[in-house]
Amino acid sequence: MPQLDTSTWFITIISMLLTLFILFQLKISKFMYPNMPEPKLLKTLKQNTPWDSKWTKIYSPLSLPQQ
Repeated sequence: MPQLDTSTWFITIISMLLTLFILFQLKISKFMYPNMPEPKLLKTLKQNTPWDSKWTKIYSPLSLPQQ
């Protein structure tokens, strides 16, 4: 029964990895990145709610008069 010749596997795997690396580098280098990314300006609209114009006081249970 003949033996499997594995002497060329190392060169084959290394060349495959090198080729994949080069292909990915070429693919990534063709991608156009924006020069200066800037955040979008969002306008916040102030909505008037009924409780904005009223003054309310919240009493803590500890500050109420003792009974």
